[in-house]
Amino acid sequence: MKENALLDRTFNFGVRCLKHLRTFPNTSEYSIIKYQLGKSSTSIGANYEEAQAGSSKADFKNKVRIALKEARESNYWLRVLKSIQEQNDDELNFLIQESNEIKKILASILNKLN
Repeated sequence: MKENALLDRTFNFGVRCLKHLRTFPNTSEYSIIKYQLGKSSTSIGANYEEAQAGSSKADFKNKVRIALKEARESNYWLRVLKSIQEQNDDELNFLIQESNEIKKILASILNKLN
């Protein structure tokens, strides 16, 4: 995968999560999830973007590590949403799969840096 492709992919993931969150009700339980997922899903791309301008290999590695943590958190909140949904949600299923793939890619990048 080209470097820019992952930048695009993480950006698009965050945007798709934000757009999909608009479809959920504004109850107290959903509000918590929407807030947390909104932050974590957009943080993946933001941290990976910052990593591209890392001042050192250690700085790059740290930003990628943070992006991976945010991807894991996003995956968690997406799975919570799926668990409380009463209907099948194709976009939610896609986002869960995409978060899994992004986690694997970021973990692979970190493993190669060790």
